[in-house]
Amino acid sequence: MARLGDAPFFHPDCELTGCVFGRFVEIGRGSRLSHVEMGDYSYCDRYADIANASVGKFANIASFSRIGPTDHPMGQPSLHHFLYRSGDYWDDAERDEAFFAHRLSRRASIGHDTWIGHGAVVRPEVTIGDGAVVGAGAVVTKDVAPYMIVVGVPAVPLRERFPAAVAERLLALAWWEWDHATLRARLDDFRTMPVEAFLERYE
Repeated sequence: MARLGDAPFFHPDCELTGCVFGRFVEIGRGSRLSHVEMGDYSYCDRYADIANASVGKFANIASFSRIGPTDHPMGQPSLHHFLYRSGDYWDDAERDEAFFAHRLSRRASIGHDTWIGHGAVVRPEVTIGDGAVVGAGAVVTKDVAPYMIVVGVPAVPLRERFPAAVAERLLALAWWEWDHATLRARLDDFRTMPVEAFLERYE
């Protein structure tokens, strides 16, 4: 594969609707993204399904994950498509634009330097904080604090990724805002330095 650059790299068979991508973005084979804003360096692996979501920088989204799955109208007599995709069923009926507008407004938010595990689901209007990890197969129905690891169905906190004081320092450092040349210059330190030593060097 060619080196990533300013233009996003799309693997085969992707479906994209109304998306905006940053630099060094990669979209895995067969993924479907609709009304997604994805920040620099973020990627999703194969067959991810992301709708109505804002994704920060350096997000790691594993294969078969789903972010912002759309809902059916649970308060009506029926859940079925015919209520809102009515034009697919009758020549004299139109789709319910208000329903689609409401669905589009219910955005999920994925923070910087996050990891969404294989097959995980993040519900609409949920925020995943910077540095957080969602375990494989988890179903996230509530906001996740920065640098927290959550697992299970429904997802619950497992442990902090770093102690709270370290997490606060990382949030203040906001290394994800560094430019490309700075990231390259500090690559060896990212690879080899313990987190607290890294913070001491760059705070």
